[in-house]
Amino acid sequence: MLIKRSLLPFSLGTFVKHLPTANPPPSFSPLGFRRETFSTNTIKSSHFQTLTSSQQDQLRLYVDSLLQWNQKMNLTAVTEVDEVMERHVEDSLAIIPPIRNSYLSHCSSSCDHLKLVDVGSGAGLPGLILAIACPGWEVTLMESMNKRCVFLEHVIAYVGLANVQVVRGRAENLGRDQCFREKFDVTVARAVAEMRVLAEYCLPLVRVGGLFVAAKGHDPEVEVTKAERAIEMMGASVLQVCSVESHSPHGQRTAVVCFKARPTPKKYPRDPGTPAKLPL
Repeated sequence: MLIKRSLLPFSLGTFVKHLPTANPPPSFSPLGFRRETFSTNTIKSSHFQTLTSSQQDQLRLYVDSLLQWNQKMNLTAVTEVDEVMERHVEDSLAIIPPIRNSYLSHCSSSCDHLKLVDVGSGAGLPGLILAIACPGWEVTLMESMNKRCVFLEHVIAYVGLANVQVVRGRAENLGRDQCFREKFDVTVARAVAEMRVLAEYCLPLVRVGGLFVAAKGHDPEVEVTKAERAIEMMGASVLQVCSVESHSPHGQRTAVVCFKARPTPKKYPRDPGTPAKLPL
């Protein structure tokens, strides 16, 4: 399907991103998780400004296409460019520093060629945004709804991305498929489910020695505490709850980072629908 290209105007202010400045001393939450804050000067350290002109154009094309397709299918409740940037693009790019820092600290000496899967990708958030910002990463967008997969395939071709593939299916099924089970360095999820459910969706896909990163709101610690048992059952543990300051009206965001130390037992994930109905 061809869609008329019509680039929308963007201001640099809407592309405020979050790269780490000087390393601050770590602090600790009441739960004992290590908490780090990644903050930037609004324009001077903008992640958008570090992108090539081609990547900047790709972001514009993605948002343009998202808003056009959203007129005929439910991809996002947001209908304005600035809101898409604040709620979606900014939040998605904000989890790059926690991914990179945690991976370099605990998994490998390089994160230039990560194999990353976005579970429940929806409109491509955060996976497509990460693929644009990190072209060396091999990104898989995992989505169960066919119409969303059609949109994702369109956007990949329209934007011109060579490092992304779309896989249609439920995480419960694909987590048992040997083509995907424990094949990824990093699994990410945003606005999919609570942490107990996400642990069972995402951790079977992560290789031993890899990371699961959940993008959450400003205060997920009660949710994370409730999920500790489920995370442990999947062979992992909570590594960090990283604060990510946001300049959007929705305030501070967090990235919950889990490290996988052991293989996930073969009985997980359970049958489709069971993790959500009966969380561990």
